[in-house]
Amino acid sequence: MIHNLLTIAGSDPSGGAGIQADLKTFSALGCYGMSVLTALTAQNTQGVFALHDPPPDFIAAQIEAVFNDIRVDAVKIGMAGTAEAIHAIADALERLKPPFIIVDPVIVATSGDALIFPEAVETLKTRLVPLADILTPNIPESAALLGRDTDFDEETAHALLALGPRSILLKGGHGGGDTSPDIFAAETITERLEAPRIKTCNTHGTGCTLSAALAAFLARGLEPLEAARAAKAYLTEAIRHADMLDVGKGSGPVHHFWHFDDLISPSPLWGEGRGEGVKDLDFPTNLRPPTPTLPLKGEGIKKREKSCRD
Repeated sequence: MIHNLLTIAGSDPSGGAGIQADLKTFSALGCYGMSVLTALTAQNTQGVFALHDPPPDFIAAQIEAVFNDIRVDAVKIGMAGTAEAIHAIADALERLKPPFIIVDPVIVATSGDALIFPEAVETLKTRLVPLADILTPNIPESAALLGRDTDFDEETAHALLALGPRSILLKGGHGGGDTSPDIFAAETITERLEAPRIKTCNTHGTGCTLSAALAAFLARGLEPLEAARAAKAYLTEAIRHADMLDVGKGSGPVHHFWHFDDLISPSPLWGEGRGEGVKDLDFPTNLRPPTPTLPLKGEGIKKREKSCRD
């Protein structure tokens, strides 16, 4: 069965974050993606230049339209810039009760630009955070939610857990060091998840991608901790392959479809199977990202010479 996933988030016209990143992630992980727009942004890899918030009743109408017609197996919530929008989303989901809800408390973009009004943070904390099966804050977002300075540690994870979500994935990827750590915490378990830190400036939309992957893996049957491990593995490879893209002059996007790269070869493949060198992916066997039924024909992809832009 193909699972149906809904993202409730803002739009990024450059395609690297927001609903665009979520829909790519859903597709890459074998799910059918749907979207509800909570905000229109004018942004690219260099920053956010303008925001437009649709009326809360229009946000609610979008949610109703999807649920009235389509089975929704999981919901991922990202940017919701106003208190009124947050109330509209929470009211709808409390009534509709989707099986899984992932809340990515988007407060600041990768570029450092604010994406939510300060007065809306308290509404986010009291209305959406308690609905979350997994809450995915980074350290600045944790500080905003807790109203104090925070460190990347278990104490912060458990303080966030006290706000009401069923589990926490505290993200530590913006720190230094050779590894990119996260902390998963639930009522009876706390575990540190680590992956190698990839040297690249292409990190636009990493939080969106991670939370969307969590929604996909939960919908496909993994327990929260296992979903967190699988989502982190997927994101790590998307970052590792990001330099194969050439998008923008700033912090570019990750490569959501990295697992298709080995299917594109300099030699024609029609009728010759998948070709040599196709990777086994680091996912549970029944949850591996799909490969096309027919092999692809192309000229190959060359990795960019530089990992970051001047």
